[in-house]
Amino acid sequence: MDFAALEEVDGVRLTWNIWPNSKLEATKCVMPFAALYTPNRKMPTMPVLPYEAISCKQCSAVLNPYARVDFYSKVWICPFCIGRNHFPPHYQGISETALPAELYPSFTTIEYSLPRTIQPHPPVYLFLIDTCVAEDELQACKNAILQAISTLPEYIYVGLITFGTHVHVYELGFAECSKCYVFRGSKEYTTAQIVDQLGVRAAQPRSGAPAALQAAAAAAPTRRFLMPMGEAEFALNTALEELQKDSFSVSSQHRPARCTGTALQVAAALLGASLPTGNCQVRILAMIGGPCTEGSGRVVSRDLSEEMRSHKDLAKDAVPHFAKAKKFYGNVAAELVAHGHTLDMFTCALDQVGLAEMKGMVLSTGGMALQTDTFSSTVFRDSLKRLFQKETEEGFIGCSSNGVVEVIPSKDIKVAGLLGPAARLEKKSINIADSEVGLGNTCAWKLAGLDTDTTVAIVFEITANNKDNEANAAPGAQQLFLQFLTRYMHWSGELRLRVSTVTRRWIDGGAVADLITGFDQEAAAVLMARLASYKMETEEDFDATRWLDRTLIRLAQRFGDYRPDDPASFNLRPELSFYPQFMFNLRRSQFVQVFGNSPDETAYFRLMLFRVSVPDAMVMIQPQLTAYHFGGPPEPVLLDVQSIMPDRILLLDAFFYVVVFHGATIAMWRKAQYHLQPEHAAFAQLLEAPKMEAQEIAQRRFPTPKIVDCDYNGSQARFLLVKLNPSSTYSSANPLSAEVINTDDVSLSTFTEHLKRLAVQQ
Repeated sequence: MDFAALEEVDGVRLTWNIWPNSKLEATKCVMPFAALYTPNRKMPTMPVLPYEAISCKQCSAVLNPYARVDFYSKVWICPFCIGRNHFPPHYQGISETALPAELYPSFTTIEYSLPRTIQPHPPVYLFLIDTCVAEDELQACKNAILQAISTLPEYIYVGLITFGTHVHVYELGFAECSKCYVFRGSKEYTTAQIVDQLGVRAAQPRSGAPAALQAAAAAAPTRRFLMPMGEAEFALNTALEELQKDSFSVSSQHRPARCTGTALQVAAALLGASLPTGNCQVRILAMIGGPCTEGSGRVVSRDLSEEMRSHKDLAKDAVPHFAKAKKFYGNVAAELVAHGHTLDMFTCALDQVGLAEMKGMVLSTGGMALQTDTFSSTVFRDSLKRLFQKETEEGFIGCSSNGVVEVIPSKDIKVAGLLGPAARLEKKSINIADSEVGLGNTCAWKLAGLDTDTTVAIVFEITANNKDNEANAAPGAQQLFLQFLTRYMHWSGELRLRVSTVTRRWIDGGAVADLITGFDQEAAAVLMARLASYKMETEEDFDATRWLDRTLIRLAQRFGDYRPDDPASFNLRPELSFYPQFMFNLRRSQFVQVFGNSPDETAYFRLMLFRVSVPDAMVMIQPQLTAYHFGGPPEPVLLDVQSIMPDRILLLDAFFYVVVFHGATIAMWRKAQYHLQPEHAAFAQLLEAPKMEAQEIAQRRFPTPKIVDCDYNGSQARFLLVKLNPSSTYSSANPLSAEVINTDDVSLSTFTEHLKRLAVQQ
């Protein structure tokens, strides 16, 4: 099967595309049955219908091409519950030659533009700026923001909050001079106290007042702190240009007093009280340059003698502020989710800032995150600019918002949970499994913010008894169905309902040869990466490497071809042949191996893993390596140390960074400046080609990756070497290449030999 082609049609990748018809046989499959769904994926050929969808009166599934239709009696039979439903009056003209769009076989994913009673509020962007940074850092941050907002249309609403020792909320509607409300950073506030101090609780007009008066009353506080760009541009630019570093002095033995938690709480309270819930796209853009040391959400004390927590400290439960800070940020996240607001976090610091504690806020609201060293880096500047790029020629900007994803499965399939950038909604149904994975015990989840790459992993459980499906003689009983319903506010302001309906085949679980043909190795690897990351954070003493190894061995035992106790006879089918290699790279990846990474770095890597699509996640797990040479066009090569050759340039795409690596001879020629001589024009082109490709990768990806340009034996060559299979190490008896990696890690061939030996054991 071409799983990538199926994803282009519906935005869905399934770990298994053929399902066993009993719970017992499903358990033997080892790998969970799950769907990785991108609910807002760009689909140019998908129709958008200007009317309401028709739902089944029994199970609420929406009319789709798999429904059976009786054109004579104008009745359709739902493929999920086999319930009979009458078409509404405006469908009376349908026939076999005059089908509505939702019954076309090619339109298994379709959107409905839903009517709305009130106009949507324009998008709102609230900037949250850390002033406890060096003067040059603050200036770089201000310049990047000024450059980004210069492209904003006049109707977009903006706001400004700065924080250091105290929190300053700027009143942009006061044009006479710069005016702001100050909150003490060390004091703990409730949401009600913040709203009262800001005076943003809208005056409620008496019942029966005209709609225009009610709208004016609701908008009154918005016009003070949140203003349209056309009216607030001068005040906002002036406030940014005059913004100074936090004025409170800091001794050499202390960290700056930074009240990040209080600032986020104030921002959430201001937006929640000022804006209509669920009727606009709202994003908080937090620019953070260091750890929170003051007030609510503190992650470390001001005294430098207290070091930032490490993974070892977290494992020992020796972090005094971690649990309290995580609980506080969880409460702020719940408030943001309740109002449908999104938090984007740009952390630019050499030290940790507390992203491990704050990760839940970004993940549950569907926000974006960026981690880099400094505000002056191109990674920060270009990523911020990308966030404000126009989507179409009409001038609309931004991502979609206020989404709710619901899944409806066939009979004998239950929903176990979701792993991804979402928050749980308490929606009960008969389709909920007893076991819980991630955000479980529901069949619907809220996505406050979602872009075209936002991908959720929904895990299912097969509950049929062994022979139930064989006894079922109903037409279509050999087919299973999954329907994904996504209600969201499109970036244009329309309310939309996207309906994706997919079908796959039930088979007898004993037919192993047929079952394995539906195995999607890439989707399975991404799901296992999310599951391992989730378990490492939620289960005590969880050994991710051992768990991944045991799962792989069981899978090889179930679906491999071999003679018992004969490793030489072991062979994997083509549908499974790359999966051990994916697991080898996952075991060595930054998601599983936390040594050498801070808790903030690990949190950032996992945060990105949980929100990107399958192709991007695969680049994180197993980076792509391309070789440039004189012998022909660029070609993909093995992610192995043997790929390093003196006359090659290697381009490594590891998602978070892109490496251009020059072999020894190429580097020597470049240093001799041969590329500047006219007779060596081909060499100049060879040097330029990978750099251009690296720039193209950076331009189409969010967040913008770091580009590393390095030479053989250079200090930054480590970015490449750490990702390569160590087939030649210092302990190898006969090195296979000139390059040798000094590591104790086993090579892929050794890993595979161990897998064969363990899989064939009786």
